[in-house]
Amino acid sequence: MPRKRKTQPAWVHYNDEALLGMKFSRLKLHLEETPLQKRILQLYEEMEDRGLRFRPHCWLAEEWFSPDGIPGVAIPFYLAHPRLAKLEARQMFEVEGGNERSCMKLLRHEAGHAICTAYRLHRRKRWKRLFGEFSRDYPDYYTPRPKSRNYVLHLGWWYAQSHPAEDFAETFAVWLKSGSKWRQQYRDWPALRKLEYVDELMEDIAGRPPLNRSRRQVEPISRISKTLGEHYREKRAHYGIQVPEVYDGELLRLFPQNGDSGRQRSAAAFLKRIAPELCHMCARGTGEYPYVISQLVQDMIVRCREMGLKVTRPEEDVRTEVAIFITVLTLNYLHRVHHRVPV
Repeated sequence: MPRKRKTQPAWVHYNDEALLGMKFSRLKLHLEETPLQKRILQLYEEMEDRGLRFRPHCWLAEEWFSPDGIPGVAIPFYLAHPRLAKLEARQMFEVEGGNERSCMKLLRHEAGHAICTAYRLHRRKRWKRLFGEFSRDYPDYYTPRPKSRNYVLHLGWWYAQSHPAEDFAETFAVWLKSGSKWRQQYRDWPALRKLEYVDELMEDIAGRPPLNRSRRQVEPISRISKTLGEHYREKRAHYGIQVPEVYDGELLRLFPQNGDSGRQRSAAAFLKRIAPELCHMCARGTGEYPYVISQLVQDMIVRCREMGLKVTRPEEDVRTEVAIFITVLTLNYLHRVHHRVPV
């Protein structure tokens, strides 16, 4: 008998405006029969290969997180359906965990939080000595040190530097990955001590049942009454920035006014057209979240429109110079001052 084809929910065919008006609870999403199910099983296989008995439970929520006191992993809703992933890309210029490689990196990281909770590892004296105090308040911002070798590099944004809990989760993720050559990769780094400790720690708890066996789900989307539009307004506000200077001088250099510009392309329209490319290019080059870069570009677009600037030089030259300007501004200002802790 042929397998019955799964019926797609009606909202799959909604336009963005209608979809943003949907409440999370009405999406009726499930992990089953999605690519996420396969990736969660891959995570479990990696943990089994390492001799670990613990398996973090997973559920769909607004964002990636592992709650305090709950040895589980919340996975963002947009990874459960391609239509929602497309909406996420349009709203935030990125789909965090949108492909298999990045999804597995995030799952391993969150599994690090979950296993720490499950076995109360952060209470151990050596854990505190190597990673710091777990109870330390989470900062709204942190100042990364890109050249530091005291931390592993896993998710990007030098995220291990943001908090002791993140330092452990990142270290665990590097250790867990199948085929990881962490001894060789970090052989000259002080971070190797942390990796060796995680290796010893996991050997110590291998085969043991977790101390915390809670299967509670925190903020699952099935119980969230807010709309997707409200969610994205909150998320954009979280990643919003304020740059304390107007870039008029730089914009005039990028878009010099040479004679009659009546037939020349609007600089605002030009920046709007290349904005997605600029966001991804500069985010990769700086390690900053794409939405933050997009705010800089949007500010430039508004100011170009107000000043009536035109593109008076070859577009490829201007495109390159704009990308350099945004990258330098990000590195010299945003990274010098702080890096916002992701949601």
